[in-house]
Amino acid sequence: EVCKNFEGVVPANYNCPGQLVISGPVGTIKDACKAMKEAGAKRALPLPVGGAFHSPLMEPARQELALAIEKTEFNTPICPIYQNVDALPHTSPQEIKENLLKQLTSPVKWTQTVHNMTCDGAKKFAELGPGSVLEGLIKKCNPEALF
Repeated sequence: EVCKNFEGVVPANYNCPGQLVISGPVGTIKDACKAMKEAGAKRALPLPVGGAFHSPLMEPARQELALAIEKTEFNTPICPIYQNVDALPHTSPQEIKENLLKQLTSPVKWTQTVHNMTCDGAKKFAELGPGSVLEGLIKKCNPEALF
């Protein structure tokens, strides 16, 4: 609701219940953070990131990303791929490509993705790569998740 009051500010990441990342112009983000605190948020602070990711402000990068995605061969996956743009499982290489492009300017629906995976029977999760940020977010979305 607060985002609607600020030009260009949109939800960018639904990380877990109670944790939402917003995206937009730098100056406007600072004002939106202040308004969120006034609306009752426990914390609201600008994050040091390199761009307004997962927002319409990323539209100028669409053409170059589309070329890169289209040049890349995607095989049919051996299991469904849950994509954060719609939080749903996909097996069509063409749909997966289209959703990757949509993700550039759309919010990351991580909370919804974890919920859908859990509803579809996922019980055990593994985080690949450095750190354990996603493990922490999954635990907040589903305290019964195993790792």
